[in-house]
Amino acid sequence: MFDSLLVANRGEIARRVIRTARRLGVRAIAVHSEADADLPFVTEADEAVCVGPANPALSYRNVEAILDAARNTGAQAIHPGYGFLSENADFARTVERAGLIWVGPGADAITAMGDKINARNLMAAAGVPVAPGTTEPAADLDAAVTAATEIGYPVMVKAAAGGGGMGMGVAADEAALRTEYDKVRAFAERMFGDGSVLIERYFPRVRHVEVQILGLADGRVVALGERECSVQRRNQKLVEESPSPAVSAELRARFLAAAVRAGEAVNYRNAGTVECLLDPTTQEFFFLEMNTRLQVEHPVTEYVYGVDLVEEQLRVAAGLPPTFDPDALTPRGHAIELRINAEDPKRFLPGPGVITTWNEPSGTGVRVDSGYVAGNTVTPFYDSLLAKLIVSGDTREEAVERARAAVAQFEVAGPKCNLPFFAELLENPEFRSGDYDTGIVSRMR
Repeated sequence: MFDSLLVANRGEIARRVIRTARRLGVRAIAVHSEADADLPFVTEADEAVCVGPANPALSYRNVEAILDAARNTGAQAIHPGYGFLSENADFARTVERAGLIWVGPGADAITAMGDKINARNLMAAAGVPVAPGTTEPAADLDAAVTAATEIGYPVMVKAAAGGGGMGMGVAADEAALRTEYDKVRAFAERMFGDGSVLIERYFPRVRHVEVQILGLADGRVVALGERECSVQRRNQKLVEESPSPAVSAELRARFLAAAVRAGEAVNYRNAGTVECLLDPTTQEFFFLEMNTRLQVEHPVTEYVYGVDLVEEQLRVAAGLPPTFDPDALTPRGHAIELRINAEDPKRFLPGPGVITTWNEPSGTGVRVDSGYVAGNTVTPFYDSLLAKLIVSGDTREEAVERARAAVAQFEVAGPKCNLPFFAELLENPEFRSGDYDTGIVSRMR
């Protein structure tokens, strides 16, 4: 194991990685913007370096500043967390060219999976189910209309270089497609520097299920179960749970086998996630995308499988075997994660501010991964995630009840907060039954 690690991220995930690094005796180095100087991850690191102003382009996405920080502190490895530079293949290559260890998949795998059309084609060739869609970008509006006619409406219009639920629109007919195509293309050019657009079949009632994979140092790819991620707003996740209440043992076996094939197709190493859409009526599932990094929702898998996924990431990067037996992975119990965001609980619009009250819940089966404490300021420069409330139990019913109690105990004042939404969700009969889909939030609103 290397002896020093620079965490190229902020907030909750930086604090999470630092915690495991220090437990393993690895010196943890934080980088931070001027706006984040007082946050807990900065003070909890063994060393911290300011890499620029609040603007992420000048700090957390500033490659030269981050590499300078690594050189000046003697860091041997870099963990990118999620977001920012975590899925930037050029950054991964630059880190390795600098003689540092990259804690993540190889740059070639990141590149292969970063373009949704290329990823779809690779997965189809590997025998992973993909939804009907284009095998190359829709070059213009006429090409998009032709493709949609062949696929059949409704269709999803997606930015080929997008991710995180951004750059997508639904078209029920040609008129809507003409509007959505221009909108998505413009958004993709602005956000990703790539206006390529993919047209894909849209499923009105669908569940979002993903599989956690880990590419080991010896070349094997293993799957650590699935996560249900169907509670979403604006195509972005709010709640995740494992195992999925929609997945039978037979379906789980198919999911995991497909995810392993997906990883093997790109010689995957380190942690990643294969995201799929599940038609609950037919039990068919289709590849959506692969996230070539650690996911926000990784703690529910940690609970169910009894592993520390950050530790496993570090071990793979160091060329070490996993702490578990890959041939004897046994899930236990149920876990649920709620994303506590600084946003209003009705319209989900961000609401930054100074945190005047911050009291975290505790108790059996309750874990809080937070990025803030009382007195900190939630700024408008970054994602609105304040903390992740993770609960576990022997059964889903027990986990839901513990989540209800924990939400009632969690006190946040100052910025806006979506805790009231979770109190409502956990009483919702549809959610409590486990028989829900990606439309549940819109039906609640």
